Amino acid sequence: MLLPELTKLYYSIGEVAEIFGVAPSMIRYWESEFHQIKPGKNSKGERKYTSKDIEMLQHIYHLVKEKGFTIDGAKRELDMNKQNKKDKESLLKRLTELKKKLTNLKESLS
Repeated sequence: MLLPELTKLYYSIGEVAEIFGVAPSMIRYWESEFHQIKPGKNSKGERKYTSKDIEMLQHIYHLVKEKGFTIDGAKRELDMNKQNKKDKESLLKRLTELKKKLTNLKESLS
């Protein structure tokens, strides 16, 4: 599912539900199950979703509705993706440091 262009700063739960073609209760359920979704609330207690929240909901929607993951399976997949991202960032940092050391060594030999 492709998201429409997100032009607003905040979206109501009704707008988010409409984007995904699900009931607002489904959005509330996913919010209760996935700690990655943390919409703010206004003074009336109404949920206000940011584009980051909606992008996470898109990922959850893809896993659960399109790929057929269970809620627990989707949670594991999201956690695994987070760990993989951390591992890649760590590796990139180490490679950047190694490149810098090799460049300095090359310059010192010239």
